[in-house]
Amino acid sequence: MSDLPVLGVTLGDPAGIGIEVTLKAVTRPELRERCRLLLIGEACQVARQLAFAGEGVALHTVRAPAQARWQPRAIDVLDIGVLAEPLAPGELAASGGEAAFRALERGIRLSLAGELAGIVTAPLNKEALHLAGHKFDGHTEILGHFCGNVPTYMLLSSEKLKIAHVSTHCSLREACERAKRPRILATVQALAQHLRELGMERPRIAVAGLNPHAGEHGLFGREEIDEIAPAIEAARAEGLAVDGPVPPDSLYLRAYRGAWDGIVAMYHDQGHIPQKLVAFEEAVNVTLGLPMIRTAVDHGTAFDIAGKGLADPTNMVAAIDYAIRMAHGAAARGAA
Repeated sequence: MSDLPVLGVTLGDPAGIGIEVTLKAVTRPELRERCRLLLIGEACQVARQLAFAGEGVALHTVRAPAQARWQPRAIDVLDIGVLAEPLAPGELAASGGEAAFRALERGIRLSLAGELAGIVTAPLNKEALHLAGHKFDGHTEILGHFCGNVPTYMLLSSEKLKIAHVSTHCSLREACERAKRPRILATVQALAQHLRELGMERPRIAVAGLNPHAGEHGLFGREEIDEIAPAIEAARAEGLAVDGPVPPDSLYLRAYRGAWDGIVAMYHDQGHIPQKLVAFEEAVNVTLGLPMIRTAVDHGTAFDIAGKGLADPTNMVAAIDYAIRMAHGAAARGAA
């Protein structure tokens, strides 16, 4: 038991479904047998929803990971203590945004200090985050900020599709401007490194075009000629197995059928729509490029169903499972 990785689960916006899906997930034996799970968030809000964990489960509040007991029928919660009293389910509030931000910050700092093997993040609400004065686009940008402004890359991973994104939370117009050779190459490199860490010796990667038909040799835009193809050639020069630019309209079906191990999408919806179509419940959000492990659910706070017991924990289970695999892989590499 002592050699199991300790993973933090940051609970996101306390008025959303993050606590519910986490409580439904963390008592599962298939997870607890492979790691120790420390919830990070508002203990008062967890206490109000503890029934979602099942009968006979106790709450143990701590101030540091070292105080956790890891008892079979108990859930350890590192209390952030932002809320004076619990928020109502679905309540949009600056205090909810502040609680989510402080929980994430604490999880990041504990991971960087080596007290956690990594974190799994429940959803935060961007509007509440901004009401609290934290002008970030989302988790990925906050992680990059606290990790020294390192370049980060969003990966959506499921059994059939592993999709890294050149850009994420920005306008489509800005996404086109961000599709530049250095960023495309760096995204390919980050994806290749992650796939190797998953055990693929020489992963096959496809890079999507930006324009319809990958530009049709310049007829529909020159980004493929001027930016994407040169990035692919640079990746090949490093020995990476990279194809492209591949027309986006056919890329995902071919990848789903096994043509490639990973995909680089040019912008948010180009990668998110196909992944959510085929693996909405199972797809895991992974942040590449960090000096720590971070996985996340691939859904939002769902204020409309918060507190009603309707939230499906499948995605949280998948996110925790992925983090466990990454943590055990990192430990094996460290011991080698």
